[in-house]
Amino acid sequence: MSRKLSRIGLGVVGLWVALSVTAQEQPADFAHQVPLALSGEGPWYRLALPLEIQLQARQTDLGDLRVFNAAGQAQAYALVRETAQSRENRTLTDVKWFPLYNAADDNERAPSVRVQSSADGTLVQVQPSSRLEAGEEALRGWLLDASAIKAPLQQLILDWSSERDGFQRFTIEASDDLQHWQAWGEGQVARLTFADERVEQHEVNLPGQPARYLRLLWESPSSAPVLTSAQLQSSRYESAPLVWSQPLAGSTTKAGEYTWQLPMGLNVEQVQIELSQANSLAPVTLAGRRESSQPWQSQGSGLLYRLTQNGEDVLQNQLQLSGQTVQQLKLTVDERGGGLGAEAPALRFAVRPTQVVFLARGEGPYSLALGNATVKAASLPLATLVPDYKPSRLATLGMAKANGAAIAAPAAALSPATIDTNWKKISLWAVLLISVLVLATMAFSLLRKPPVKS
Repeated sequence: MSRKLSRIGLGVVGLWVALSVTAQEQPADFAHQVPLALSGEGPWYRLALPLEIQLQARQTDLGDLRVFNAAGQAQAYALVRETAQSRENRTLTDVKWFPLYNAADDNERAPSVRVQSSADGTLVQVQPSSRLEAGEEALRGWLLDASAIKAPLQQLILDWSSERDGFQRFTIEASDDLQHWQAWGEGQVARLTFADERVEQHEVNLPGQPARYLRLLWESPSSAPVLTSAQLQSSRYESAPLVWSQPLAGSTTKAGEYTWQLPMGLNVEQVQIELSQANSLAPVTLAGRRESSQPWQSQGSGLLYRLTQNGEDVLQNQLQLSGQTVQQLKLTVDERGGGLGAEAPALRFAVRPTQVVFLARGEGPYSLALGNATVKAASLPLATLVPDYKPSRLATLGMAKANGAAIAAPAAALSPATIDTNWKKISLWAVLLISVLVLATMAFSLLRKPPVKS
């Protein structure tokens, strides 16, 4: 009797396994497919997931992402999400600064100087190469000594004294020997009085590279301020660059308030607001939420501006966010600065990049599939997918790249497949239930049958 009941249980389990295997996902179950091109040594390959392809997903956590081979077999994969943890390890260091003077009538952009330094490279004294009489010298910029900092430089923080408010613009150059200089772009700080309030901008982002010395040269030397403090923020880990979206149109329901709907819930780190009109100045606050039914949560505030100085645009149009998951954004503008207009400006958002690592099995070509709101997540932990995994090993894996744009499955072709799959599942469930009933009836009849007398 017990052996017969065991066979009944095994039969039910077998039918369940058969149902699961038969209902396995196929590429046609997903709305978008992206061909992949492989290079390097496998069998593991990593794909830097482009944002425009990521936005084709129907699930915020990318639970509907799959990788298939040419036979339509799903591949084992893991998601690697870059984080901003390197910011937690940053160090703020006070550094020495030295003025850079040359003659007022000297047209040389970078003053020539004589430098005295210690054995470890620390600057002791910086003087003009030629002797300048009192009243002939002009302050062109500043030389910062970062020789004590061994980590990549992430941010420059300045404080200064100046007789008038306004913007201070300068170029940034880096060097390790004071002879060869590398351009690091432009910097800009500001001190403004707005609506009886003081608005100040002291921070300038740096490219995240190490350097022993920085040279700051003012674009308008006559307005170069006297520095009172110089600090450098460094990190021992380079943050992965952010991935930026295309401009996103917004809407407005009342003056000074603009909203945007993102394609899906995303961990947004920064936004850029389009300032199309010159001489725009707007103190703003930014809020976000995942759904319309939820209350707005503050994401930060700042001062946006596009001003014309000396015939050039001075632009600050970025806001930093907390990195929380949001799908809706709302910008509230203090219109005492003139506002941003009746129409909502375009917005671009930035997120941390995501990589897909998969184990290639079977014959190629391989493809990435997304766009199914009902399937369950199938990704594995990276340490499970790649035995003996170490962070340094990620860079040694083979590379995969999107070989073209996402291909949308035709609606006419997708619907019948979905209907066939549903009927197949219904039929299998029906067979399963009937089999269970038959087996249960047999078991019941065996239990009722009187024992045979010996």
